[in-house]
Amino acid sequence: MKKESVIYYLSHDDLKDENILFNYIYPNENNNYYITDDFSKDFYILLAYYGFITTSITFEKKFYLLPEIQFEYALLDFENLHISKKVMKLINQNNYEFSINTNLPLVLENLEKYHKKNWLTNHYKELITSLKDYAHPSIDFQLVSVELFDKRTNELIAGEIGYRINSTYTSLTGFALKDKKYNNWGKLQLVLLGVYLENNGFSFWNLGHPYMQYKFDLGATTYSRKDFLKRWLPQLGLYITC
Repeated sequence: MKKESVIYYLSHDDLKDENILFNYIYPNENNNYYITDDFSKDFYILLAYYGFITTSITFEKKFYLLPEIQFEYALLDFENLHISKKVMKLINQNNYEFSINTNLPLVLENLEKYHKKNWLTNHYKELITSLKDYAHPSIDFQLVSVELFDKRTNELIAGEIGYRINSTYTSLTGFALKDKKYNNWGKLQLVLLGVYLENNGFSFWNLGHPYMQYKFDLGATTYSRKDFLKRWLPQLGLYITC
């Protein structure tokens, strides 16, 4: 008989209970996704703080957040950042303008165009927008938008959204125009972001799921959940025991 997968409901109180988090959620190798209808800014930040990457889902006509404590993560240490010859050529041509947190609405608009069916909709998009200038009372969190413009036309060519927790950066989703004249501009945006993160004292870059080749071309390494938590939790003053 095929075993049915289970998605458990996750609440703010569950996350604040270290017994549940450390003894039931982190060690559970059968579950990665959880579900919640708590769209508060503080709960979203708390999820990010404890290593969850949150998307969304519609189930039985109701919209939910879908926090995931992944089975595996792609992490990039900046000494491993790889810059290809094609990207270096674009850097030397210097036809771009790279920026951080200058135009979140435009990045969100282009993400929606690029990903026709995506999780960045409905209340999730509203939540992301509300986080832009929000300061959590105790967690060092910042929403980040990344923009790469063609400075000859001022057109946004590539970008992404993510967030900073303490000295780490986590990517959520990104886009790059598919026009042939902008080949490799998506990779250029990633490289410039990596350089920015290193120059600004970030400890490492969490690229999320390790299933896309471009992450390894960039220099990322796959970490199991347990090994990821061994790197993630100490920055919070916590240590994994599972």
